[in-house]
Amino acid sequence: MADKPKKNQASQASNRPASASASRSSNRVNEKVHYPLSKINFIMMAVCLLLIVIGFALMSGSANVGNEFNYNIFESRRIAAGPVIAFLGFVLMAFAILYRKKQRPSDSEDTTKIEQE
Repeated sequence: MADKPKKNQASQASNRPASASASRSSNRVNEKVHYPLSKINFIMMAVCLLLIVIGFALMSGSANVGNEFNYNIFESRRIAAGPVIAFLGFVLMAFAILYRKKQRPSDSEDTTKIEQE
């Protein structure tokens, strides 16, 4: 078996110009990171989750026990209010996830490029 010479990693690093790696790292610092969800999305999702929990809590209650029939299972709180509130929580949760804050023209990247030209 012939031994092949291994390339030294230090020599490879020295072949790259130092300014190129430094400029790449400085560009990352200056770039503005855009996350898919903002703070307002998380606040809205928390409110929706609270609505869902309240809706399920309103639907809870005692069930029929033994031979006695429990008429409380037909209360409007359990068959109307609770499900409606929980359903609104689920619908608004989709809206909270998809909500996007409107950008002002000064914040838009397209208008700044046009202004510079």
